[in-house]
Amino acid sequence: MTYNWEQETWPDFTYDLAEIEQKLYLFSEKTGTVSGVLKSLPEDTQLSAIIDTMVAEAIKTSAIEGEFLDRNDVVSSIRNNLGLNEHPDPVPDKRAKGIGQLMVDVRNTFSIPLDQETLFSWHRMLLGNDRRINAGQWRASAEPMQVVSGTYGKEQIHFEAPPSDRVPKEMERFINWFNETTPGGKYQIIQAPVRSAIAHLYFETIHPFEDGNGRIGRAISEKAISQGIGRPALLALSKIIEANKAAYYEALKTAQRSNEITAWIAWFVEMVIAAQTDAEQQIEFALRKTKFFDKFKDHLSERQLKVIRRMLEEGPEGFQGGMNARKYGSITQVSKATATRDLQDLVEQGIFVAVAGMSGRSTSYEIYLGRL
Repeated sequence: MTYNWEQETWPDFTYDLAEIEQKLYLFSEKTGTVSGVLKSLPEDTQLSAIIDTMVAEAIKTSAIEGEFLDRNDVVSSIRNNLGLNEHPDPVPDKRAKGIGQLMVDVRNTFSIPLDQETLFSWHRMLLGNDRRINAGQWRASAEPMQVVSGTYGKEQIHFEAPPSDRVPKEMERFINWFNETTPGGKYQIIQAPVRSAIAHLYFETIHPFEDGNGRIGRAISEKAISQGIGRPALLALSKIIEANKAAYYEALKTAQRSNEITAWIAWFVEMVIAAQTDAEQQIEFALRKTKFFDKFKDHLSERQLKVIRRMLEEGPEGFQGGMNARKYGSITQVSKATATRDLQDLVEQGIFVAVAGMSGRSTSYEIYLGRL
């Protein structure tokens, strides 16, 4: 078995878009819809939707790699880097600080051509505090760069990247390809999700860094989509990929066996469209939140507002397991009796609805979304 980079046709990818023409049309349609809806919202609501989407992308692109970050740290990092906090919030977790920097830089520099220093800068943002990693430089180890699973002695090699001594030339060629295929470029690829799919596969195949390749590869995918639509993309692609992680790795593994990549592009475009649908839901949810607080904020205590804000942080998917007296007490540091009274008041106002059990410890509640 040979990998794609070992074949004579590398990196001349071939593909047939005939079977996904309708999907590409749907992508364009959804792009217009998301843009139109977002522009129709109040400025504060627009900003809320953008931040929520960036936070979801930051958290999920890290989760794919097995890093689970505190949402508040990620929010603080993103808001700091967007210049929204007059006095920057402390961000104790350096991983959250780095991924927040990356998300904002990808958004702010989407139209600028890609270069080696940008990639090195992104790598330092992510891994500059990890002394085990040579951050901001290509991998140089003589050891093979392999994607492996299984227990010791029974490892299964899914993929092996080109040797380190090939990386500088491979990345020079990749960067040239990326810039030449941008809209208006010498070899432009006008379908944004197609170019994004190829860019991700191409970069992940080279695997140029010791660590962080997945997160940077997905950032490159976002940059490609943003360049294709002419503005920062509003979608959390990693959120969708993380929900389909096993299929993602399988599709990537299959694509790295051949330079005919029609199946990979079709799969990736499906993920992009799913991310657009999720973005539509996120925008709608941001508007619901705005309407909710406009209507109810003067009728709620600080404790109740704190709990509701915490629940709404989970987005359209809802607060896992619902809210109950124990969780309420933990969030607000009040007794069970006080928590129960506050919850009952929220039910009486029509803000909460019981979703499980009849009474006592078995009762849990969700926010009545019909009110948002």
